[in-house]
Amino acid sequence: MRWDDADWRAWRPEEAAERLAGLDVPWHIAAGWAIDLFVGYERREHEDLEIAAPADGFRQIHAVLDDLEFYAVGDGEVTGLAESSGRLAETHQTWGLDATAFEWRIDVFREPSASGEWVCRRNSEIRLSYDELIERTADGIPYVRPEVALLFKAKAARPKDEEDLRDVLPLLAPSRRALLHDWIGLVYPGHAWLDRLA
Repeated sequence: MRWDDADWRAWRPEEAAERLAGLDVPWHIAAGWAIDLFVGYERREHEDLEIAAPADGFRQIHAVLDDLEFYAVGDGEVTGLAESSGRLAETHQTWGLDATAFEWRIDVFREPSASGEWVCRRNSEIRLSYDELIERTADGIPYVRPEVALLFKAKAARPKDEEDLRDVLPLLAPSRRALLHDWIGLVYPGHAWLDRLA
């Protein structure tokens, strides 16, 4: 069977947190699940689970999740790491395949970092310490702060991204709204969300 015959049956955030417990890498839940963890409830069904970590920490994540086969994903290509480790440098997404069930479980974003800080891959002027980047649920699940999740969602601004913005805005303090406004203005000048954040 080929990788493209596999279906997504992703872990839930709590499963990922259990599997990665004790890992000495500043990882966190990203994208739509991060929004749900911030809002406090699951607002819609998720077909996948994205986590993010510094690119140089991926080796440790791979070692902990050694029951998965990892594939580098980018530009419409999916390449097994066993076939070509060179793809890691050219991409930022890494899908984890449960080969026994033949189902995708997790998507690991390998993010830029420098001097112990997260660096935004859309604009390297945006940097945060990991303590600023990562928030936690009451039971300790790490997730990316919603301003960062929404910055990445602004690129496509699909209907689900619009819903995410709508649900997060009432919960953001004015200073956090201003920060998101500034970041979107820097990365996407003239973006339609800027008026809603002003």
